[in-house]
Amino acid sequence: MPTRVCCCCSALRPRYKRLVDNIFPEDPKDGLVKADMEKLTFYAVSAPEKLDRIGSYLAERLSRDVVRHRSGYVLIAMEALDQLLMACHSQSIKPFVESFLHMVAKLLESGEPKLQVLGTNSFVKFANIEEDTPSYHRRYDFFVSRFSAMCHSCHSDPEIRTEIRIAGIRGIQGVVRKTVNDELRATIWEPQHMDKIVPSLLFNMQKIEEADSRIGPPSSPSAADKEENPAVLAENCFRELLGRATFGNMNNAVRPVFAHLDHHKLWDPNEFAVHCFKIIMYSIQAQYSHHVIQEILGHLDARKKDSPRVRAGIIQVLLEAVAIAAKGSIGPTVLEVFNTLLKHLRLSVEFEANDLQGGSVVSANLNASSKDNDEKIVQNAIIQTIGFFGSNLPDYQRSEIMMFIMGKVPVFGTSTHTLDISQLGDLGTRRIQIMLLRSLLMVTSGYKAKTIVTALPGSFLDPLLSPSLMEDYELRQLVLEVMHNLMDRHDNRAKLRGIRIIPDVADLKIKREKICRQDTSFMKKNGQQLYRHIYLGCKEEDNVQKNYELLYTSLALITIELANEEVVIDLIRLAIALQDSAIINEDNLPMFHRCGIMALVAAYLNFVSQMIAVPAFCQHVSKVIEIRTMEAPYFLPEHIFRDKCMLPKSLEKHDKNLYFLTNKIAESLGGSGYSVERLSVPYVPQVTALFPSGKKPHKPRHKYKDEDRLSRRKSIVDTVSIQVDILPNSVPSDDVVSNTEEITFEALKKAIDTSGMEEQEKEKRRLVIEKFQKAPFEEIAAQCESKANLLHDRLAQILELTVRPPPSPSGTLTITSGHAQYQSVPVYEMKFPDLCVY
Repeated sequence: MPTRVCCCCSALRPRYKRLVDNIFPEDPKDGLVKADMEKLTFYAVSAPEKLDRIGSYLAERLSRDVVRHRSGYVLIAMEALDQLLMACHSQSIKPFVESFLHMVAKLLESGEPKLQVLGTNSFVKFANIEEDTPSYHRRYDFFVSRFSAMCHSCHSDPEIRTEIRIAGIRGIQGVVRKTVNDELRATIWEPQHMDKIVPSLLFNMQKIEEADSRIGPPSSPSAADKEENPAVLAENCFRELLGRATFGNMNNAVRPVFAHLDHHKLWDPNEFAVHCFKIIMYSIQAQYSHHVIQEILGHLDARKKDSPRVRAGIIQVLLEAVAIAAKGSIGPTVLEVFNTLLKHLRLSVEFEANDLQGGSVVSANLNASSKDNDEKIVQNAIIQTIGFFGSNLPDYQRSEIMMFIMGKVPVFGTSTHTLDISQLGDLGTRRIQIMLLRSLLMVTSGYKAKTIVTALPGSFLDPLLSPSLMEDYELRQLVLEVMHNLMDRHDNRAKLRGIRIIPDVADLKIKREKICRQDTSFMKKNGQQLYRHIYLGCKEEDNVQKNYELLYTSLALITIELANEEVVIDLIRLAIALQDSAIINEDNLPMFHRCGIMALVAAYLNFVSQMIAVPAFCQHVSKVIEIRTMEAPYFLPEHIFRDKCMLPKSLEKHDKNLYFLTNKIAESLGGSGYSVERLSVPYVPQVTALFPSGKKPHKPRHKYKDEDRLSRRKSIVDTVSIQVDILPNSVPSDDVVSNTEEITFEALKKAIDTSGMEEQEKEKRRLVIEKFQKAPFEEIAAQCESKANLLHDRLAQILELTVRPPPSPSGTLTITSGHAQYQSVPVYEMKFPDLCVY
């Protein structure tokens, strides 16, 4: 019962105290005396300067009742405070608020759950009041700490525990609303506050999610559940907090999320982590998305030595964040994202290589498989993230990312790549090559350039084609698939999938446009490089069916997208050269590969003949295919690529009707107006500069065995001496005079010796200058005329020698090496452009 005073003493007490005392009944069960409460409210509104004293007196009574555990009077006092707070909005309310907050703090410090909930409810009501003027001295540090502690309540009674946690979450929500609307709202974003608020909210979201995962997929909560479910309430509060974050305090709100996920080991499995960052990305303002991505990348760097599954969990979270951010503002972090992901891709491959190389045999057998699979999860997550991010970028940024990734691909023998592979070894280098090309494949998917020069510039095409020279069928497949993504501008690749004889190409409804000038220029500049890589790619010993399918698709896409009349002739020459190589078999290919090349040629010539629609050409190709179907089905793709296909023992005894003949093709195309002179010239792949940097390879490996194949047929690098015997036209055949000039190592050494050359050059220059200064003009003119006539006569002799055969078989070129003497050939048959000087 409240303390009663005598009438004399009561009359001497201040009026505000008497009004306050009157609102408390003798029995607290009767509740607040409403009539007296109205008087107190009227008095407070009429004399606002008394609010401070009213609040202090109420606080004094409430503190005494709390200590004496008079819960009924405590409830009455808080109800009176709430009504006074809602009724008074004057300048004098500031001191009253201090008393009010002091009373709320007293309730929160008590150990009784009912009083804690009561104090929280009063604080929430206060938080919803908009004050006229800001408070420059008020701080909410105590309330942040206390409400956060209530969110982690561990009361033995589940119902009471849930009630306290809900009160704590609502209290945090009230603090956020009050401070964000305040002029001094920056104080709530300080790290010491965020480190308490954010983990408290995540703790409640996590606990309920674990319960839901045991029961089944959660249903959408109703309005009543939102007030009674701590997880739903915490999520709403978390969204509200992030929605109010600005540029300067975004990082302070996100970093505690990483600390909570690390402390509770929630990256593996990472369902809750993904859920949290989805909430973050959808709640923050779109222009701040790149801040979150930067924080995830920074955390990935900080946890780079953790287990593969933890890193994979972080990368998958990054994927979800990127997927949401890609629809809005990416910010300046595009290259940073790719650079960080590629760095971690290299680290993952390095860890995988170290696990395979190091350790004992027993431990390797036990752990290699699991570690390898875990690292593959990391690598696949990185590739998926790179691909998704790249595919959502605009074209101008995507082309830069393509160049960026291509610059990271290590190529044996070059130093142009920027990725450190010193610790990887051969196996790790091959693995990183595959991973990077897979990433590039994902980025180029769906890329549509108006001209092929934009999609395949020289700075990109040269390094892209370099891996196709390597003795690895998977790398060659990836390179071809990347090229298909960039070449296929009209979505025809799906129609060409699978190597086969197409009865009627018109049924495919191929989409194509007229070849533009830029594409024609591209083929003139880079066509031979493409032909060469297709030619050599067909002759690799480790080719599988997919390689032949991709090579066929490459030829078909070049025909559709880039072929004019000249390119068509070059492609047919290439196909005939492939057929000849399979028949002659200089590279000792297995019979399956030889038949695979023959099937590839048949499928492509069938396609191109129908594309250019030359009836005679189509008839010849159809006839050969028909004969093959009857006599040699293993030369057709439908048969050779089946599981069980009978292969011939040799190809030398086959009838020529089984082959596509150059003279028949030339005759058919010539009748339709094609320039077929070049068809009679056999296709020979041109050797391009393999090492653009001018440096020799660090390891002269078999990776470039195609260069060795060409050098065996063309190169004369090992020549020690060259003897040229030419019979002059003026000498009779019976008096043969042999003019032999021998070029030996000593002669070459003397020829390139530069000692004394400077002085001779100076003397020559001095004499020339002196002559032109002192000699008569007529003498100088006569001498110049005689030299011009001599040069004209020599040039005429050379042209006559190269365009007609010599009168005698003696006009031959003899090439002598240290091991053997090559067969002499007539001089007029020499193709001077093929002579390469190394």
